[in-house]
Amino acid sequence: MEKKNWHSTEIDGVLALLETSNEGISDEEAVKRLAEYGPNELQEEGGTKWYHILWEQFTSLLVVVLIISAAVSGYLALQEGEAMTDMYVILLIVVMNGILGFVQEYRAEQAVEALKAMVSPRVLVMRGGKEEDIDSKELVPGDIVLLEAGSRVPADCRLIEAANLEVDEAALTGESRPVNKRISLVDEDAGIGDQKNMVFMGTVVTNGRAVAVVTETGMSSQFGKIAGMVQAIDVEPPPLTQKMDKMGRQLITISLILTIFVFFVLWFVHDRTLEQVFMTSVSLAVSAIPEGLPAVLTITLALGTSRMARQKAIVRRLASVETLGSTTVICSDKTGTLTKNEMTATRLYAAGKVVEVTGTGYQPEGEFLIDDVKVDPKEDPELEMLLRIGTLNNDSHIQQQNGSWVCYGDPTEGAFVVAAEKAGMGNKALNEQYPRVSEIPFDSTRKRMTTVHKTPEGKLLAFVKGAPEMLLERSVKIIDGGERDITDADKTDNLRTMQDMAQDALRVLAMSYKELPDDYDLTALEVDKVEADLVFVGLVGMIDPAREEVPAAIQMAQQAGIRSVMVTGDHKITAVAIAKEIGILREITDNAVLEGVEIEELSDEQLDDLIEDVRVCARVSPEHKMRIAQSLKRLGHIVAMTGDGVNDAPALKAADIGVAMGIKGTDVTKEASDMVLEDDNFATIVQAIKGGREIYTNVTKYIRLMLAANFDEFLEITVTAALGLPVPFLPIHVLWINLVTDGLPAIALSVDPPDPDIMKYPPRDPKEDMLKRFWRFIVFAALVDFISDFIPFFWAYLTTIGTSGGDFELAATTARTVAFTSIVFFEFLLSYQCRSETKHIFQLGLEGWTANKLLFVSVAIGLA
Repeated sequence: MEKKNWHSTEIDGVLALLETSNEGISDEEAVKRLAEYGPNELQEEGGTKWYHILWEQFTSLLVVVLIISAAVSGYLALQEGEAMTDMYVILLIVVMNGILGFVQEYRAEQAVEALKAMVSPRVLVMRGGKEEDIDSKELVPGDIVLLEAGSRVPADCRLIEAANLEVDEAALTGESRPVNKRISLVDEDAGIGDQKNMVFMGTVVTNGRAVAVVTETGMSSQFGKIAGMVQAIDVEPPPLTQKMDKMGRQLITISLILTIFVFFVLWFVHDRTLEQVFMTSVSLAVSAIPEGLPAVLTITLALGTSRMARQKAIVRRLASVETLGSTTVICSDKTGTLTKNEMTATRLYAAGKVVEVTGTGYQPEGEFLIDDVKVDPKEDPELEMLLRIGTLNNDSHIQQQNGSWVCYGDPTEGAFVVAAEKAGMGNKALNEQYPRVSEIPFDSTRKRMTTVHKTPEGKLLAFVKGAPEMLLERSVKIIDGGERDITDADKTDNLRTMQDMAQDALRVLAMSYKELPDDYDLTALEVDKVEADLVFVGLVGMIDPAREEVPAAIQMAQQAGIRSVMVTGDHKITAVAIAKEIGILREITDNAVLEGVEIEELSDEQLDDLIEDVRVCARVSPEHKMRIAQSLKRLGHIVAMTGDGVNDAPALKAADIGVAMGIKGTDVTKEASDMVLEDDNFATIVQAIKGGREIYTNVTKYIRLMLAANFDEFLEITVTAALGLPVPFLPIHVLWINLVTDGLPAIALSVDPPDPDIMKYPPRDPKEDMLKRFWRFIVFAALVDFISDFIPFFWAYLTTIGTSGGDFELAATTARTVAFTSIVFFEFLLSYQCRSETKHIFQLGLEGWTANKLLFVSVAIGLA
């Protein structure tokens, strides 16, 4: 069956192409088509099965080594007749890490499941002229579906009949108010949001009823395409995971080479027994692996995510915490994230008067000023009528909740209610005085909304609100000290004022009215008659004000070397004005502002050439957002991308850090994200990045501690074995040092107080090699520790041989005790040194020794 632009094809043509009729297809034909097109459901392709995810948790290199260490520990404990405590501890670490990793990654695979939950389970169809209630999975192209208020649209459909039909498409397009649907043709190049004669899978009918023919099902639907895009994105492991794997390979390689070397030296040069060679080799291998690292890493990331959650940033994947700290670009939505999503009327224009309105948000407090002189709108007929129409032609209301004012309904309409309240014209009182008796809903084609009210005198007034150019075109009079004929000069004046407001990033709507005959038939309002010959009243300019904390957050990000980019579906003029106000756009250069239509025309290579200079992306679609994220990633950036609608899910998954909105975000977006903002606030993203940097800094502190300590153990065992001396540490000692002596201070370092200047440094390289970065410190610390351990170890060994009459076994035991005590003491000092990369231990001062109380306690416990 040929696919068409269903929205631009006549109904008869659509039915013919789908080989169906108003009575629907037969049951037999439905069976055939179901076999041809498959069930109407979202298929999971390329997703990872739960058992694969579970298996992967126990097959990473470090975990495999830990399992081997546990086995060796258990074997040695059995040989010595001791309790297998160390083996159980290591296995507990492995299991805990495995479970936590599984839960995190399994949740990350649930984006498609969230999409599935938005598909209606049952649907009413016409088949062979009879109504049938069927499972939505059985729907096929050509089925005739019956929809009514409350119905969830089961597939993509072309409308055949529609009566007062309104559909909530917020999940798909982000449009906050229900969309008025009709059956008339739409331009071929119309976007999804403009296809008024189509309804789409997963959207909800809020009003009216309809008959529609199914055009696309399952993965061919718009929801299906989104699911396919989400599944097709190949997500790389987070940088932290890659670093840990790389470090594990490096440690194991070094360990194997030196273990083999020591094995041959002991076997062939010193003629040791096989058991002695085995014990030494095991000690050497175990000393190279920081057994406590996975546990400490998990604890650190978990504590970090808990702190972020208290700051309203919910991190869904532990490893993403470290990625946050590497962020170089934040691509943020405008509405609700950079701004309050609280439209505020700030300027009125009527009868040649420009009136500034003070106050922001939904707080009904403010003044009306003409040339800085306070005026009372209720004493001005034009202003009073302007505010009256705005608050009556309105389906929103404001209400105080938990100490703040909240708008219920469309934010734009909320601005009119608040403006009227500031003038003392309460919404409730006005609606009682002028009850609504009929209405013509808003339509994006007409660009206006009309409500009809009965006045206290019993007259009928139609109040019209809409686009200024549309209302001026349909107005024949203007209110200016009374009604008079409108002139071309009046229209020019109002259009010029509208443009001035738009230049200041204001959204502008106009108000008009018309008196209807007392006997007008309110049950059958004729749009063209009601909305003609209007009396023009004036203009209202509104803006969604920037959040107060955003400019400071953007400045903090800039200090940290992080570029902020506004990515919005709003108009260029509005986007640029807000970007200038909050500090994203300092100056307009050639490529500073990019529009969606320009992105459409650019190849990937051309986009890559421009994207480094871009600060504002206006009129962009979710597909554009994904291309922007991919372009920045190709250039080596670590990208955080915000989103809220279902169609933002692919862009969020494509970014390094997908940031979903907790208030207005859909479940699908949240499931595709790495982080959810409880307050939808840009400043929270910057604070989360700061938290990510703090956590990564602490991660590096205990990695330095563990690697330096392990390298020291490794060096001591290698040197003593090569010299033919007894090894200073048995495997059981090494495990104890790694898990307890190093583990407790490492956990304490994971909550070390943050560097106050951490957001004054540029982002670090996410591909940074930890061993390469720290090798000088590791080698130096290990050498100092080796000298401080080996000298007393060797002295104790020789002294005991002399005093015991040549008892080599006693000498080895005594020397090991001395070495163990020495290394424990030194590694506690080392834990304090690891608090700073720039100061040595004696420069830390009193605060350096006492700031981390948990570290102080862990050292005290270890020494005790």
